[in-house]
Amino acid sequence: MRYGMAIDTKKCVGCSDCVVACQLENHVPVGYARDWIVEVTEGTFPNLSLEIRSERCNHCDNTPCVRTCPTGASHIIEGGIVKVTHNECIGCGACIQSCPYDARYTHPEGYVDKCTFCDHRVKNGQDPACVSVCPTHCMYFGDLDDPNSEISKIVNRRKIKTLAPEAGTLPQIFYLV
Repeated sequence: MRYGMAIDTKKCVGCSDCVVACQLENHVPVGYARDWIVEVTEGTFPNLSLEIRSERCNHCDNTPCVRTCPTGASHIIEGGIVKVTHNECIGCGACIQSCPYDARYTHPEGYVDKCTFCDHRVKNGQDPACVSVCPTHCMYFGDLDDPNSEISKIVNRRKIKTLAPEAGTLPQIFYLV
């Protein structure tokens, strides 16, 4: 089992419902976020294109954040979900510095925090909060190793890209383009 997420950049409207759902579901402090919206404009006027995407931890297969954590607080659980055990984290920031996606932050209580794919929801057969509230249904979540899962089918059917492929992290967040 290997969890992943696909986000359709042609359907995302940048509403930030995913961001708010995550903050509420995971009790993220005001002023912090485990996911965020990015708008990228390319081209030269009048030939411009706009890509809107929801970004978060990429739950990589090759995890620099886990390798650089001196205490083992950053680790991988079943399904390839990258987690931080808060009471083992010393807040040194090594994982923050090693992440090419800027997907981690230091919580006001001193530990590092990040997206967990809402593993507490996934264990109960639910989608992550961000996926469950998306009004355009542009987010897909599931087991990438299951050829019959919706995410496997869509990732194999559509053109995809990942962020910072040159980092060699093998991210499990795919953007449908």
